[in-house]
Amino acid sequence: MTNINWYPGHMAKAKRLMKEEYKHIDVVYELVDARIPKSSKIGNIYDIIGNKPKILIMTKKDLADEEVALRWVKYYENLGTKTLLVDLNNDEDIMRIVKSTQELVVSLQESREEKGLLAKEIRVLVMGVPNVGKSTLINRMVGKKVADVANNPGVTKSLVWLKTKHNIMLLDTPGILEPKLEVQDVALNLAAFSAIRLEVVDEFEIAIHILKKLNKYYPDKLQERYGLTPSSVSLDYEEAYKIIGSNIGAIHGGEIDYEKVSNKIINDLKSGYIKGVVFDHEF
Repeated sequence: MTNINWYPGHMAKAKRLMKEEYKHIDVVYELVDARIPKSSKIGNIYDIIGNKPKILIMTKKDLADEEVALRWVKYYENLGTKTLLVDLNNDEDIMRIVKSTQELVVSLQESREEKGLLAKEIRVLVMGVPNVGKSTLINRMVGKKVADVANNPGVTKSLVWLKTKHNIMLLDTPGILEPKLEVQDVALNLAAFSAIRLEVVDEFEIAIHILKKLNKYYPDKLQERYGLTPSSVSLDYEEAYKIIGSNIGAIHGGEIDYEKVSNKIINDLKSGYIKGVVFDHEF
């Protein structure tokens, strides 16, 4: 695999509509998955948001290797971007986002106050690649379910303004991906964490990618989940599949059911059975 082409029409339309809403936007939330904080960033985001104030929200803290994730927080902060590592199901983390948003518009609100105007309802554009938690964030800030949540890409299809409890209006947007994902590691990271539909990438290739990353950075998790030693993965993926297959009843007549084993590995990561990981380690 050299690149992935997956750019549904609603993504192209969403980018155009975002640019049309530009003049109404006060702040931008860019969400990334803390397990792939580099791979899940939108490469051309400033083409869309220009110089609008931005908060980079690294989601799924509860599933990430926090020590590595915090190194990424420091890295992005050093680049000049306000960055928060959060668990979107944690009330305190939601309030950290609200507080950071208010801090970014202090001068705007003070200017209105000097003119005798009421505080402005802050308008926030919420964007990110598919399946990084945009709908979860919106539902938590609104206080009820207004956006569909699924552990699959491509759920949100259009742009909608939504009122929250915090004097903040959120613009929900579909997940954005580059028309071509030419860096194989990035493409496979996105596929491994459900930002790309599985039909677009070979499941065996994704599963092998997951095993390689775990073997490189978290060999203890391979031992714990599958009984795999580093040597059984490094030397022979056939052997790794045989061990996992025998554990889950995926060997019939001496033949490995590669599809079943691949799906097991992918779903273990997707469902959080394998957690405490970050697949992007190099800045």
